[in-house]
Amino acid sequence: MRQICADLAAEHAALDAMVAPLDQAGWELPTRAEGWDVRDTVFHIAYFDDTARLAIVDPPAFAESTTRLLTAGGVDFAAMARERSGAELLAWWRTTRAELLAAAVELDPKARLPWYGPPMSARSFLTARLMETWSHAYDVADAVGATVVPTDRLKHIAHLGWVTRGWSYANRGLAVPDAPVHLALTAPSGEVWTWGPDDAADRVTGAAVDFCLAVTQRRRFDAVPLTIVGDAARDWMSKAQAFAGPATDTDASRTA
Repeated sequence: MRQICADLAAEHAALDAMVAPLDQAGWELPTRAEGWDVRDTVFHIAYFDDTARLAIVDPPAFAESTTRLLTAGGVDFAAMARERSGAELLAWWRTTRAELLAAAVELDPKARLPWYGPPMSARSFLTARLMETWSHAYDVADAVGATVVPTDRLKHIAHLGWVTRGWSYANRGLAVPDAPVHLALTAPSGEVWTWGPDDAADRVTGAAVDFCLAVTQRRRFDAVPLTIVGDAARDWMSKAQAFAGPATDTDASRTA
């Protein structure tokens, strides 16, 4: 847990460094998510960092907040975000993410935590927060003209992308194809990470950053230089979705 918390803190810091210099006009730059600007995006991250903290420290209160959210039909992130200036939002996010990490670091990695879908292990819970922070950093970077520097922290997201192959089908009411897939990714450090049987005919290979962009639906799977061999591999990548929520196409989701 100390490692995943440290890596999540590093992703927080990378996005923080991207938005901290922005003036109010910069916070209001539109992102690829229709109707969302930079402020809305950071608010989305901060809001769920805060509810993640609540899920750890007070599960009954989290359950109550979830009931209220569902009764209200969801969260109007844009309206709530615009109650704060960019500077006020950043100050709140810095506080709530620090509280999340302080609550999470001593957890048993296998402890089950409530969330908006099925309960998750503490490690998967924090990995999902890291994935969301990293993927939304690309939305912000596209808006402000910044660059996201790939690091080996991508391994967390790549693993999540791998283990959610089944989810990507179940979320569409489909059965997972029987054909196994081998995944081999080159990390920013040059290390090669692999999943799945080495002798599988269906294969996905390439840079870890490109796979992570595809499974978080920040880039189309066929718009990044992945090598995809076999019908099962291509079908998976066309449906890949490493995050919860309704099924979306690889070029459609910018608010997950």
